[in-house]
Amino acid sequence: MKEFDAIVIGAGHAGCEAGLALARTGNKTLLLTLSLDAVAFLACNPSIGGTAKGQLVSEVDALGGEMGVNIDKTMLQIRMLNSGKGPAVQSLRAQADKIEYHNEMKKTLENTPNLYLRQGEVIEIICNDDTQEKIVKTAVGEEYKAKAVVLATGVYLKSRIIIGDYTKDVGPNGFCNAQLLSDSLKRLGIKLLRFKTGTPARVNSRSIDFSKLEIQKGEEDIQNFSFITPKDNKRKGEQTPCYLTYTNLDTHQIIKDNLDKAPVFSGLIQGVGPRYCPSIETKIVRFSDKDRHQLFLEPESAKTNEIYIQGFSTSMPVDVQEEMIHSLQGLENAEIMRDSYAIEYDCIEPTQLSPTLEIKNHKGLFFAGQINGTSGYEEAAGQGIVAGINANLYLKGKEQLVLKRSDGYIGVLIDDIVTKGTNEPYRMMTSRAEYRLLLRQDNADLRLTQIGRDVGLVDDNRYAVYTCKLKDIKKVQELLKTKVVVDENIKNLYIENSENVPKDNPIIKDMLKRSNLDIFKVNEVLHIFDDFDKEILREVNIMTKYEGYLNQQQDDIEKALKNEKIVIPYDFDYFRYHGLRTEAAEKLAEIKPLNIGQASRVSGVSPADIAVLSVLVKKFKEENK
Repeated sequence: MKEFDAIVIGAGHAGCEAGLALARTGNKTLLLTLSLDAVAFLACNPSIGGTAKGQLVSEVDALGGEMGVNIDKTMLQIRMLNSGKGPAVQSLRAQADKIEYHNEMKKTLENTPNLYLRQGEVIEIICNDDTQEKIVKTAVGEEYKAKAVVLATGVYLKSRIIIGDYTKDVGPNGFCNAQLLSDSLKRLGIKLLRFKTGTPARVNSRSIDFSKLEIQKGEEDIQNFSFITPKDNKRKGEQTPCYLTYTNLDTHQIIKDNLDKAPVFSGLIQGVGPRYCPSIETKIVRFSDKDRHQLFLEPESAKTNEIYIQGFSTSMPVDVQEEMIHSLQGLENAEIMRDSYAIEYDCIEPTQLSPTLEIKNHKGLFFAGQINGTSGYEEAAGQGIVAGINANLYLKGKEQLVLKRSDGYIGVLIDDIVTKGTNEPYRMMTSRAEYRLLLRQDNADLRLTQIGRDVGLVDDNRYAVYTCKLKDIKKVQELLKTKVVVDENIKNLYIENSENVPKDNPIIKDMLKRSNLDIFKVNEVLHIFDDFDKEILREVNIMTKYEGYLNQQQDDIEKALKNEKIVIPYDFDYFRYHGLRTEAAEKLAEIKPLNIGQASRVSGVSPADIAVLSVLVKKFKEENK
């Protein structure tokens, strides 16, 4: 039997981050995958990032992860979403070269010391809770032993694809699935759920009339996903365009006429699908008042003609799919290369996990990614790096990392699923983060790089980039205290930007707080910041303009942290004392929150319950001194 420090099962976006985190912190790590051809595979949309998801990618990067680095190397196009809105909701989204993204990540894995990449189907995990050793068995009879195991199996557990009345027990893109591992998890006492997602058809770009479509170009002067991607390595050459089209009344009628053939309505699909990324037939039924729905045509790679129709997921029969697609403007003669399909799969009930992503009933067994009931590559990567970090800390006997909701979107995501659970594939959105003005994409490194360094994952090069940025920000902030003499140039600056000219000589910081002035406009006149990178200036500009709001959110965080600091002992008996409602006691006993703050977010627990619980926890601690 071969022995490792840690074993990661699954090499999707969660598994890659978990495996790299473990290997980079000095652990001999085995990364098992059903197929080496599916490493970091973009099974659905060929993109990384998006609203709230861009923040997740940069947070993974700040902690020392790989997703941001990889997409910067392999992107076809990049844009900043919501650029016309406030900085709290601005997010990067890049079209990935699907083939190169896989190739580059696989190359990284293969060349990482301590990491052993192996193809194989895991059929059983045996946990010895006395020795804390785990044995992982594969379909071909191989057995591996380790003290820490991370399950990152994605949507491959007992998965089946569905197209009309056709079903097949395979994973995404026809890859092999894992038929036996679900039963092994059940034997370990782990509760499973059944979820569903889907992916649109791919069509041949040569058969599309792009002249009828709206072009969507990329942007150049915006930040990278990774904070260590060299500034001079941005988007060299022309970016590949995407295109925009819409469904129409003919499309809607075709769908309505064939709803009886739709598996999502016929009962053939039993898994619960995502509310925020529904099939096109679900959209037509749910939003019957809409005359059209937006669709994006996105290239899959520079090496293929395949075009992805974002927003057109369906499990309709293939003849209906073709009729639907041919009703779209510009796609009247489109040639379908891959049919759209729905996919069902097993995942776990995530409230069985602690906020470290360790399962509560087996020490050293961690879960990350879509197996936890989440959707999306970025959500998976965020969980993967946290699971990898904590598996490493577990192996070293150190206190594990719990990211707070105020630390980042990753903290919000994990807290949501382990505290509240989810009855559908969980998707990250900016509205889920109560401190989103603080949790911006541009400052993810300022928030999380030190944490990554403390857990041993941020290397010297990345840390040097971070400390250099901190120094530059402080230098710019010092310059903001400079007093400016109101001469003709300054007067014109105010007047041209519809601002009243100040009576006294202002400091630069006060100038930036004017609605129509920013650090770039001011610098065009003063030239005091010419030696600083644009991203440093953007950062300081946001920090200055939103200073009052940021301070208010920081005050809110400090108040919330008071409850986070009241730790609930793991052996606290919620049924021993009178005062807690039975429903609250049952929910709290099931979730086993780490502290009063987490307890307050458990579904079914009221503020009155929390007030009682705070008193009871204090009493319990006094009794057990």
